[in-house]
Amino acid sequence: MKLDVVSQFSSRVFRVLAIALLTAALAACSGMNLFGPPKIKEEPIVPAASLYQGALDDMDRLYFQTAIKKLEQLDRQHPRDPLVEKSKLMQVFANYRGGKLDEAILAADRYLALYPNGKDVDYVLWLKATAYYAQIKDITRDQQLSRDAIDTYNLLISNHPKSEYAADAKEKLLVAYDQLAGKEMSVGRYYQGNGQYAAAINRFREVVETWQTSTHIEEALYRLTETYLLLGLTSEARSAAAVLGHNYPSSEWYKRAFALLGQQGLAPELNSGSWLAAHRS
Repeated sequence: MKLDVVSQFSSRVFRVLAIALLTAALAACSGMNLFGPPKIKEEPIVPAASLYQGALDDMDRLYFQTAIKKLEQLDRQHPRDPLVEKSKLMQVFANYRGGKLDEAILAADRYLALYPNGKDVDYVLWLKATAYYAQIKDITRDQQLSRDAIDTYNLLISNHPKSEYAADAKEKLLVAYDQLAGKEMSVGRYYQGNGQYAAAINRFREVVETWQTSTHIEEALYRLTETYLLLGLTSEARSAAAVLGHNYPSSEWYKRAFALLGQQGLAPELNSGSWLAAHRS
């Protein structure tokens, strides 16, 4: 009888120990804290001026991501401090200089939303536009980035014409315009090569009408001459060549257009009723 009691007691002890060991093992695997939730380590409060100066020092050493973390900490800990506006500005700059271009654009949008009349709006617009500009791909790719850069540079120029960044914006606009014109030319040549002459003309015409400062304008006028001839529209072909010759008399494209017309016994002559007449400078 005594042996049965001892046996039952040993069995219960064994089960309790097994359950305890199993619980401990599960807790270890799951990261469960049996003694209550883990304590959250509080972030030490650092003076706004110290965080800002530390971020500037980091940027001087080209530690841009470290600088951004300090600026974000400043925003969290001191949301009403006057340095927050400068912090938002420097987040745009640090992301841009650190090559985080999409993040720079988002940071610029945050700054512009919070400080639409801030004294550094022109600089933020320039940074945002240039972040788009730096991502522009070759003309065979989608040109949305070019359009975004153009829109932002134009906003800077129209709203802040006396800004020190306006001149650079105008120069970069020419390159962005050239990208869009180049894309139109690429598509136009494709259509022309596939016998889709009307579609090709629409692309070349877009370049002539919209991107007159681009480096592609001379070829566009030549391609119009060529494509109009392929369609038998000799009056329009002669007009395109005439505008090309008047505006760019020394152009190699004009020499080719002149020779092309000559092969059919034609010469450049502007038809005053043509849409091309408006583009004779």
